Amino acid sequence: MRRARLYAEGHTLVVRDARFRERRYAVGADGIRQAVFYPPGDLWDTVQKRPMERWGVLAFKGEGERDVLRVPLAAWLPEAGVVGAMDLAPSKCFDRTGLRDLVATLEIPLKEGSQPAGGVEREGNSRGIRPDRAVHADLPRWHSWARGLGMFGWFVAVVIAFSADLVWAMPVAACALLLIPASDGVVRIAAWWRNRKSDWFAGALMFRPSPGAGATRRFLRTASVRVLPDDVVLTNTVGEERWLGRAGVHGVARLVRLADPTTGELMAVEFQDRNGEARALLPWKHWFTGHQGRDRWAELKAALEVPVVDEKLRHAKNANVWWQGHMLSADVRKMSPMEAKEARKETDWHRSVIGRNELLALPLFGAVLLAGLFSDELPAFLAGLLSALTIAAALVPALASALASRFSYDKVIEKEEANV
Repeated sequence: MRRARLYAEGHTLVVRDARFRERRYAVGADGIRQAVFYPPGDLWDTVQKRPMERWGVLAFKGEGERDVLRVPLAAWLPEAGVVGAMDLAPSKCFDRTGLRDLVATLEIPLKEGSQPAGGVEREGNSRGIRPDRAVHADLPRWHSWARGLGMFGWFVAVVIAFSADLVWAMPVAACALLLIPASDGVVRIAAWWRNRKSDWFAGALMFRPSPGAGATRRFLRTASVRVLPDDVVLTNTVGEERWLGRAGVHGVARLVRLADPTTGELMAVEFQDRNGEARALLPWKHWFTGHQGRDRWAELKAALEVPVVDEKLRHAKNANVWWQGHMLSADVRKMSPMEAKEARKETDWHRSVIGRNELLALPLFGAVLLAGLFSDELPAFLAGLLSALTIAAALVPALASALASRFSYDKVIEKEEANV
């Protein structure tokens, strides 16, 4: 969500979503008066029922302790996708998200509440007041509505078509089912178009990995570190972005090279904030190998303009690999050339975004009316044609993606090409 922001503008708190729509909240006697952090309570229950609140919620309150805006910390934590709820204490998330700096900038008191976040929300709902939430979903709301309408419409129309013997209900059912892959397609094309036209990285200094041999084209084309005037953007092998600020306590303040305590071999680079907390981890051998890697390391240091220190790597007890026990160990996997099967799983639309069962369910549901292609009746023929389009819309993109991955994107390339 590159465009989403939560920031202070004078004595106003501004929440901006991915479409640049803004909500503004005045700070003072007529608006927000204080901020209260509510811990997650029972961790297991929270992760299961309200995963967005696994590190707690910051509530901005107005007159009469009324919740004006609720900010789940997980929604604004850059590394939320690579650390577990047990790896990071909720109290540390204030600095990591920049919310502590934001509260200080707004000049409002901050305190910790004793009631878990979920209990406060239920209490607010019982009063008939539903506070705003600073949460931005990856998929637009209309996408869920379109998919639900498509499945429900297909089921109802099929039941009517076969039970009441109404032929006109068959193309209605097929059209409803087509809504599901069509909505997916619109979202994917819109995202591609926005990325194609995006100028977020205009003027950014971009650094690609230098792994030597054994890399995949996916890793070399996708993984990168971009340095912007106010942000550092790390993109992993499967295209996931992590935006780290450069200013404030939570900003990138130094680079730490971690070396094996026995051999002295460089193992990784940590991006640390001003509290000395690791915010990202790059495996050295995949990013700074050889002469070209040394040049890129020098250029990265010059671009960030932060101190560089060397430290010995602290191995976890009984660790089998050097990154075992590190809070950001997931970065070693995703900031490296991933195995082809794993990379396809991470980037597959029907597994990572929608759900893996849809790729099987849509063709099966579409096949119910597919025989209409051979009918002389126009409604049945239209139903068969629309069902064929549904099956094609579900299978063709998935098949094309799998073939491109197997024969090109995830093939291991030679050393000469890897260093280009």
